[in-house]
Amino acid sequence: MRMRKVKWATDYLPTASCLVKEPSKQAGNWKKLLDTDTLHIEIGCGKGNYSLDMAKMYPDTGFIAIEKNESAAGIAAKKYDEDTEKKRLKLIQEDASSIGEWFGPREVDVIHLNFSDPWPKKRYAKRRLSSATFLDQYKRILSFNGEIQMKTDNSALFEYSLIEFQNAGFKMVEISVDYRREKHDEDAITEYEQKFISLGQPIYRCVWRYAHD
Repeated sequence: MRMRKVKWATDYLPTASCLVKEPSKQAGNWKKLLDTDTLHIEIGCGKGNYSLDMAKMYPDTGFIAIEKNESAAGIAAKKYDEDTEKKRLKLIQEDASSIGEWFGPREVDVIHLNFSDPWPKKRYAKRRLSSATFLDQYKRILSFNGEIQMKTDNSALFEYSLIEFQNAGFKMVEISVDYRREKHDEDAITEYEQKFISLGQPIYRCVWRYAHD
């Protein structure tokens, strides 16, 4: 479901101190910008809670939250700016179809795909964040043995993704069809995830690693 426009959020977004307006200019320089040795990105951060919570849990790690919807990005930006705890956290408000231009080769250590839009109709399969179109870009920007961590409630998207990642040369290192049946204090719970947990729905999770030739 498309989020309704939130005027105060879209008005706030251009003024946000956490916002990186021309991300391609930072390609190869993100770790220096955030003063970190480790860089995580979340594609489709929504209202921003996951990246914010993870940045607090791992204060030495850099996080880049990416969201194409202006209203959701504006809400996330305000949270990031108003949180007084020191964080290595930035926001990109763009469509991730150009993600390969924003980061340098092997610059990203972990990519988070949390409850991505499943785009269920076959004609829109290329828009899925686990499609070959995106995987080719991920492979270029991931560090040696860099990881993609995916969580979803959608079994069809999960099954599709397993095949796509395998075909793209990724190695599966973890898989769960009911991730939250055990506690995972190391991994923040997203807003969508909490909703599905409350409904008793299973969370599907898989971690893939890519080793460059």
